[in-house]
Parts: sequence; structure tokens; C-alpha cells
Amino acid sequence: MPFDDDEFDDGRSGGLVAKQAAGDNAAPLSISEISNLLKRTVEDRFGFVRLRGELSGVKRAASGHLYCALKDDKAVIDGVMWRGGAQRLAFRPEDGIEVIATGKLTTYPGRSKYQVVIESMEIAGEGALLALLEKLRARLAAEGLFAPERKRELPFLPRVIGVVTSPTGAVIRDILHRLADRFPSHVLVWPVLVQGEGSAQQVANAVRGFSAIRPGGPVPRPDLVIVARGGGSIEDLWSFNEEVVVRAVAESSIPVISAVGHETDTTLCDYAADRRAPTPTAAAEMAVPVRLELAATLDELAYRKRRCALRPVTLGRERLEARVQRLPRPEAILAAKAQKLDELSERLRRGLRDEAAAKREQLGRTASRLSLPLLRHRMERSEERLARTGLIPRLLTRRWAMARDGLAPVSRVLPQLDPKRPLERGYVLAKGPDGRALTSRAAASRETLLTLEFRDGELTVAVGAEAPAPAVKAAEPAAEGAAPKRPARPKTDPSRQGDLF
Repeated sequence: MPFDDDEFDDGRSGGLVAKQAAGDNAAPLSISEISNLLKRTVEDRFGFVRLRGELSGVKRAASGHLYCALKDDKAVIDGVMWRGGAQRLAFRPEDGIEVIATGKLTTYPGRSKYQVVIESMEIAGEGALLALLEKLRARLAAEGLFAPERKRELPFLPRVIGVVTSPTGAVIRDILHRLADRFPSHVLVWPVLVQGEGSAQQVANAVRGFSAIRPGGPVPRPDLVIVARGGGSIEDLWSFNEEVVVRAVAESSIPVISAVGHETDTTLCDYAADRRAPTPTAAAEMAVPVRLELAATLDELAYRKRRCALRPVTLGRERLEARVQRLPRPEAILAAKAQKLDELSERLRRGLRDEAAAKREQLGRTASRLSLPLLRHRMERSEERLARTGLIPRLLTRRWAMARDGLAPVSRVLPQLDPKRPLERGYVLAKGPDGRALTSRAAASRETLLTLEFRDGELTVAVGAEAPAPAVKAAEPAAEGAAPKRPARPKTDPSRQGDLF
């Protein structure tokens, strides 16, 4: 049996044109209206929620807003965090971090989606925080920020030490007290927050600020920087795990000591620093040596230097004493020579005495032969022999001619050897007061008066002073054809026996 369409028409069947049924007061809603209704319903019902999930698709827009997704193994929900909340985050959101997000659910009509507006976000437990820390450490290590070859040697004795820490905590007092005990130094403190919002950026700015100080400026540039904080939980020390702090420490142009937490606490700042100290007090001990120990070392080095300087003298004295002990005594050396001298002296006396006796005896024999009658007899015999000897003139003439021929060459050379001959050519003969010719300047300088003989006379001069007016002795003109006068022989002492030759 066929159906009748009009029998079942209730006014809601799909017709060509929408019709409003009798008694129906529900007007159709627009898409925007239903979207707004859904938005209000969801926000009223889920105005405050805490969600635990893993971050995925994290990205930060140019406006500063943070967009991400929270997921678990069965579902996913989009999330957004406005710029103000994103700037207050204590960590850097990354994919794979498990977090607990606090906020409210809302819808996004533009895409018919629902999402959570996150007001705050925290890492879900210490395990997740450690996972984030390990992930960040691996990424920074891959960039070479923790490489051992980047580490620098600390200065042995820094003149100025920069400290980045809280000015009100016990850390700065411990550091100053330890420095005063070991080696008082000039300390510059850069006050920063060491925990909480904005602390990481302050620490990074302080490290970079010390590096920016120019040498020779009004503020002294530190030779060493200490980044210090007391102990605490991993959440308290998280500022020193921030990437901005790690990069600032790694890029510092000044050697850095990281003294964050206690000995069991380790932060990424410790990996990037040039030296890690287990405590702030240990950092002060690393920074400077002990002044008393340095003074003792200097004294020891000075003592060793003196010993080294005196060691050759001591060894030389010991060797000299050893050689002196092996040398014989002077008395023993001179004893044999003295004995021999005595023997030779005795022999000399005996020899002189014997020689005198022999000569006296010989003189006696000779004197007996030198009697006057004997001498007269010998002279008479010599006269007789001379009278009998005939002198032949030819023999004398021949000998005279031979002597004259031998004398002729000498007579030709003799005028050239005359010391007065060069005076004719302008030379001067210098003589001392005793008439002796002076042939050297040294001999002339020892005399006080000099006699200078010229061609036409003599002139007396004083050495080193003005001489009195000289008495000129004119030379007598020689007669024509006359032989030059021979120089007068010096007078001899009549008491002195003349030379036979």
C-alpha cells in the first residue's frame, strides 16, 4: 500500500524551502552564535585546569606568543601561551619535555577547534627536569662549548677579582673572608639575583659586563671572574643551567671560576667555566695563593740563590786547602838550596883565597924579572938590534901606497857620514846639556834644555816653556882651501886609564 507524504509531514521534513512549523519558537542559530555558545560553555565548565603532557610542535611567534601541543599516548590538545606568560617561564620549552600546564580551556571558532590557554607551565617532576637538562647539555656540548681545549689557565696572582653573586648572601662574605686570609686582593662585586625570574639574564649580563670593561679605564678590569651561589635544589640552581648563562660564561674573555652550589651540585655553568670549584670558599682558594707560603718560597729561593752563589767559593776554598796540604813546607823547599848556597859560598871564599895566593906568587916571580938592571940591559940590546937593521925606502913607500889606496874609498864615504853635513840642507841637530845628540822624542822630552845646532850656529831652547834669548855662536868661516876643523875631543878624566884601542 503506497505511503501518503502528507500523512507524515510534521513541518521538519527536508523541503525545498525552509518552513517554520506551527508552535515552533526555536529560531535557527548562526555559526558564530553556536561557536560563541560553545566557547562560553567550555570556558565556564573548564575555567581552571591542570594538564600533564609532553610538549610537541613548540614554536614562538614574532609577537612573543608561544604555540604548542600537549599530548599523551592517546590524545593531543593544542595550547597557546600569550607573550606575558611566555616571558615569565623559568625554562625554555622544547619538544619532548613533560610539563604540567595550568590554564583554561577555550575554543577557536576560526577552525572549530578547542585549545588550552596556558597561564603557567612547569616541568613535570625532577625526572623531566633532568631529562631537559641532559638534552640541553648534549646540544651545547655538540657546539663545543664544553671542549677541554677551550679551557684557559687561571692567572697565578690576579690583581683584581670580579665576583658575580648576590650581595646579601653568605657567599660573598665567605669569599671575601677567604681572600683576606690567603692574599688580600681588590674585589669587584656585580650584584645579581641568583634565583627566580630574570636571574639567568642578570648573571649573563654581569659576566658579559666584566668582559666589556676596558683596561686602563676608571673601573679596573678583573683578571679573574668568580660566578658563585650557595647550595640548593635543582630548581634553585636552574638559573645557572640556562643557555644564556652558559653561553655568556663560554664567551667570556676573562678566565671564569664556577662555584655554584655544593660539591655534589653540578650545573651547565660548571662545564662552560675554565675551572669548577666545589664551593665558593674553594673558589677563593683557587683564585689566589697563600701569601705566607709565597713569602716562604721567596725566602727559600733567596737562600738557594745565596748557596748557589757561594758554592763555587766554598768549593774553591776546599780545593785550595786540599792543595795547600799536599804542598811541601817552604822550609823544606829552601833547605837544600840554602845548604847548596852555603857550600858555594865556602867554595867561593876558598877559591878567592887560593887565587889571590897564586897571583901573589906569580907577581913575586914577575917582579924578580923586572929589576932595573935587567930592564936596562934589555933596552940596550934592543937599541943595538935597531941600529943594525937597515930601512929600505922602497918598502916604506910600497906600504904607504897600499895604505893610501885602502884609505881612498873611505875618504870618499867619510864626508857623507859627517853629522854636520845635513845641516847644510836645513836639518837641525838636537843635543842635550851634556852635548850628547838626541835621536828620539822620548829622550828629548826628558831634558829641560835643548841645544839646537843649525848650519850657522847653535840655539838653546827650553822644553815645554819659553826659552831665554839664545846666545848665537857664529861659526868661524873656514879659510879657502883649508881642511875642515876636526871636532875637539872630549876631555878625559886624567885619573882614569885610557883605552889602548
